[in-house]
Amino acid sequence: MELMTTGKRSYNSDLTPSKRLRTELLSADADKPRRTSSLLSPIMLLEGHQGEILCSKFSPKGDILASAGSERSIYIWKTYGECENGIMQPNHGGTICDLRFNYDGSTLYTASIDKTIGVWDVASGSRIKRLKGHTNFVNSVGETKKGPPLVVSGSDDCQVKLWDLRRRASVVNLNSVYQVTAVSFGESEEQVISAGVDNEIKLWDLRKADVSISLLGHKDTVTSMDLSPDGSYLLTNSMDNTMRFLV
Repeated sequence: MELMTTGKRSYNSDLTPSKRLRTELLSADADKPRRTSSLLSPIMLLEGHQGEILCSKFSPKGDILASAGSERSIYIWKTYGECENGIMQPNHGGTICDLRFNYDGSTLYTASIDKTIGVWDVASGSRIKRLKGHTNFVNSVGETKKGPPLVVSGSDDCQVKLWDLRRRASVVNLNSVYQVTAVSFGESEEQVISAGVDNEIKLWDLRKADVSISLLGHKDTVTSMDLSPDGSYLLTNSMDNTMRFLV
C-alpha cells in the first residue's frame, strides 16, 4: 500500500501563474535522485497483520516476501505493484518464530511454538506437510541451499533435528545440553550449525552426529544466524547487543 500526503497550497488569485517551459521541467526532473528499484513507491507500507510480526523473508528471486508472528498466520506479499497479499491455510497452532524459503522459492518452512515445522507450497498457499517430533517450542528452521529436500530445526527441547521431506520422521537427532534458538546448514548438507542459550556456536558433523567445532565469543543468547550464499561466512546476532562475522 502506498503512503501519500496531500495538501492545499494558497495563492493570490490576482496573479496568473506562468507556464513552465518543457526544458525547465526536464531540468528540474534531472535534479531528482534516480530511482534504483521497480517498487511502486520508494517506501511501501504493508498492512494486514493483527499481531506482532516476528519474522519475514524475501524469496530467492525477490518477487514475493513472507511474514508471520504471534497471530499464527503466514502472509505472502507480492513485492511489486500494489503488494497484494494472501494468507496460507491452515494456521499454525501457536506463534510462528521463524520462516525460510527453499533454494528456488517454491516451498516455505516455518517453525512454531506448537512444536511443529510447517512445509508450505507457495504457489497454492496450502500446507503440504507437518513435521512432528519436537516436545517443546520450535525456535528456528533452516534449509539446504541445494541438493535433497533437507530441513534442520532447533527447539527448546534441546534438540537439533534433521528432516528429509521424503520421509515421515526426523532422520538425525542431535542432543544439545541447552535450549536451541538458531540453526542453519553449513557449507554442505553434512554440516549443521546451531546456537542457543549457552552462547556457544556449534558446528555438527552429521556423519558422526557430534560437535566438531565449538565457537565462543557471544556473552548472551544467540537469537539468529545466516550463512553467506557461498558458504564462507556465518553471521550471528545475539542478546549481548552484538553481531559476529565468523569465517
